[in-house]
Amino acid sequence: MSSRSKEKVTTVIRKLFKGSDKTDTSSDGAGGSGGPSGSPGRRLRRGVSPASNTGGVPVPKPIDTTIRARRLMKEYTEIKKIQSLRPDPVFTVELVNDNLYEWHARLHIVDPDSPLAEDMAELNIPHILLHLIFPENFPFAPPFMRVVEPRIEKGFVMEGGAICMELLTPRGWASAYTVEAVLMQFAASLVKGQGRIARKPKSTKEFSRRSAEEAFRSLVKTHEKYGWVTPALSDG
Repeated sequence: MSSRSKEKVTTVIRKLFKGSDKTDTSSDGAGGSGGPSGSPGRRLRRGVSPASNTGGVPVPKPIDTTIRARRLMKEYTEIKKIQSLRPDPVFTVELVNDNLYEWHARLHIVDPDSPLAEDMAELNIPHILLHLIFPENFPFAPPFMRVVEPRIEKGFVMEGGAICMELLTPRGWASAYTVEAVLMQFAASLVKGQGRIARKPKSTKEFSRRSAEEAFRSLVKTHEKYGWVTPALSDG
């Protein structure tokens, strides 16, 4: 190849690299709407999928949302129907701010022979208020549930109202569990754990959702590391 031919080849290669640099710059920046770098075909050929117009907000998978919504709507409807048929239901539920994925549950009845039932009668406490939050991948993951009021000592109730119950953890959960089953299991664990209404709360820690979530995360990590061991009754 002559020196002149080599120079022509070199010139062409340089132009190609310069053109490639310009394309990369324009595609990373704002770019013109009519330029070749902005075409969907060009972006797809370069392995970059066009972003959807979501304003930077992550969008949950539609299938997960649909399954969650259908399951919760079915359970909520069934529970409300049972509530309307029973004059003294064991528990009742309602949506928080009309949000299907966030419920309040009120446990009205516990074992009448338990000290907890005696406390509720003595202190004129009509129910135990629970807060349930259902994640996007429900029913394949458990809801987060905590006691809002009253403050309960022992009964496997932890800081902030978090609940030490295996079926509320990822390892212990099964998608077949219903909200009703969760609430009834909680009522049984309260009595089994000798739960009592706290007359004078011993802990000075904040009794809130945040503290409950922290306590529950710590609980899950501990059980994932050492296996599930039910704490001693003295530990609540």
